[in-house]
Amino acid sequence: MATQTLAHRPGFYPQPNEWTCGPFALKHALVALGRTVHASEIAQTARTHWWSGTNEIRLARAARSFDCDLVLERSRHAEEARKRLIKLLRDDQVPVLLCVDEWTHWITVVGVEGNRFLVIDSEQDPVLTIHTWAQLRARWHYDDVDFDREKPPVLYDLHAIQPRFRAPVKADFSIDRIKFLRRPENRSLALYWNEYLEDLLEICKPAGRITNPISMAEFLRRHQELIVSRVVYWHGDIDRDGIVKILRNLRFVSEAYGLVIPAASTRRAAADLAILVTMWTVAVRGIDEMYGMGLGAVGGRQGLRRALRLQTERLNKVVRRKKRS
Repeated sequence: MATQTLAHRPGFYPQPNEWTCGPFALKHALVALGRTVHASEIAQTARTHWWSGTNEIRLARAARSFDCDLVLERSRHAEEARKRLIKLLRDDQVPVLLCVDEWTHWITVVGVEGNRFLVIDSEQDPVLTIHTWAQLRARWHYDDVDFDREKPPVLYDLHAIQPRFRAPVKADFSIDRIKFLRRPENRSLALYWNEYLEDLLEICKPAGRITNPISMAEFLRRHQELIVSRVVYWHGDIDRDGIVKILRNLRFVSEAYGLVIPAASTRRAAADLAILVTMWTVAVRGIDEMYGMGLGAVGGRQGLRRALRLQTERLNKVVRRKKRS
C-alpha cells in the first residue's frame, strides 16, 4: 500500500549485494504465485549470511514458512532437465528456482515460450530477462568436481516452488509482458509491482471463480473517462496522462494475473479506483487546505516534515505546561 517504505516493497529490482540472491529468487517465485513478501523477511527466516549466502536447505526452510515446499529434481542430461523444467512451468504452472553459474547464484524461471525461458535474475538490471535454451543450459549445468575431479558428472538441479495453499492467482509473464516491463518508462511499474497487485486483489477476483466477469480493459473502456475527468476537475493541478498511466498499469497487472471485476461490484470498483488515483494525485501534486483543514499546498516529504514539526511543537508545549504546574 501507499504507506509502505521502499524497504518493504517486494517489486522487481536488483539485489543490493552479492549474497542475497537466494531470498530474492524465492521472493520473485512467491510474487508469481500472488504472494508479496520482502526479501529481508525471507533472508531472516533462511538465516542468509554474507559469507555463505543461502543454500537449498535454508531456502526450503524459508519456503515452508510461507506455505510452500522447495522440491528438488536432479537430472544428469540436458534434454531430460529441459523437459522437466518445461513440464513444471507449463503443466504445473509453478515457478522454479535454479542455482546457476557453477552453483554460485540463484535465479527464478517463471515461464517458457517456444525455446525461450522467462527468467528473473536479481543480478541484472532490469531483473526481468529472456534466455534461450542454449543460454540457460550454459548457466545451469554444474560440473560435480567433488565427485570426480578428472571426469566430473554434469548435474542439472531444479527446485520447484510448490504452494501448499490453493494459489488463487498465478502470474503469466509472457515474452511481450517481460519486454514491456524492461522499458525504461515502465521501471516504476516493475519497482512497485506488489503495490499494484495488493490493491487489485482488493478490487478484483480470479477469473475462474466469477460467473459474470468484466475484464479490466472493458471496465476502463466504460468508466475511465469519468474517473479521469472528475479527478482532474476536483484537483485542478494534475496531468490527465499521469492518471491514465496509473490506470494502464493496473490493467497490465490485472491481465498478467487473470483478475477480473464481478459485474455486481462495478460501482464499488469504480469508487475504489477513483479513490486510488485521487490518493496518487495528492501524493504527486499535494493539495490545498480544505474547509480550514490541512497543511497547505504542501505534499510528499515536505508535508510530512511540517506535520512532524507541528506535532513536536505541540508536545513541547504540553511538556512545558506540565513543568510549570
